[in-house]
Amino acid sequence: MSTCVRGLIFVVDDNIDTDQIIPAEYLTLVPSKPDEYEKLGSYAMIGLPDRYGKFIATDEMKTRYPIIIAGENFGCGSSREHAPIALGAAGVKAVIAQSYARIFFRNCVSTGELYPWESGERLCDRFVTGQEVTVDFDKNQIINHTLDHTYSLKSLGEIKPVIDAGGIFAYARQTGMIAAR
Repeated sequence: MSTCVRGLIFVVDDNIDTDQIIPAEYLTLVPSKPDEYEKLGSYAMIGLPDRYGKFIATDEMKTRYPIIIAGENFGCGSSREHAPIALGAAGVKAVIAQSYARIFFRNCVSTGELYPWESGERLCDRFVTGQEVTVDFDKNQIINHTLDHTYSLKSLGEIKPVIDAGGIFAYARQTGMIAAR
């Protein structure tokens, strides 16, 4: 994985639940099938209220926002692994939230789909959808190019190599914890 992700941001506030990230009606899609993985991504964030705008443009399969900025308790609700998978399939590389529902955070690591950064301050009140940012993995910071300001992020710590590897099973194979396929 690159040490930086640069792109436009999509901003949401508190308590974005897994039904908003990927509604239950789309859970019949099987992420291990490439065409269904792509289709799952096309439904990411479709359950959000209209006030947020469209995460994925009409007739598109991917988002133009590789980074999501959120408030507290992002990914609350059910424990579905489909939520981080749908975001990853849509093209999201990182979510930066004030806090996460523990199971969503864990599913991000387990699936290796995206990096769940935590911010030390409430960025969802300072940032606006469509601003351009860079997330610097080496410096644990986000640079908002639109505002010309840099904010600190909490370190990913020991989860970064797991996500870099593509998830918990890929990491276990890579490090010799389990036999390679």
